[in-house]
Amino acid sequence: MSVAYKLNTYQGEKGTVTVYTSLCKGCGLCIQKCPKECLKWSNHLGIYGTPSVEPDMEICIACGTCQNVCPDCAISVQRNK
Repeated sequence: MSVAYKLNTYQGEKGTVTVYTSLCKGCGLCIQKCPKECLKWSNHLGIYGTPSVEPDMEICIACGTCQNVCPDCAISVQRNK
């Protein structure tokens, strides 16, 4: 049996950020810890009907901090080579 996740992918100069909205509970840890303050609440609802997050890819450096602090593995960051 396969599981389908709702996700949103954002591409920028430094990398790609994927937010799995079906896993995001809207805790905001990623917003608090982002060194560039590029994450904000989105209009996409997460697992509990709370807003999920989205990055501003003009600012994002694809450092992966958001991915590392997310307790639900709802963010994936792929840095460009």
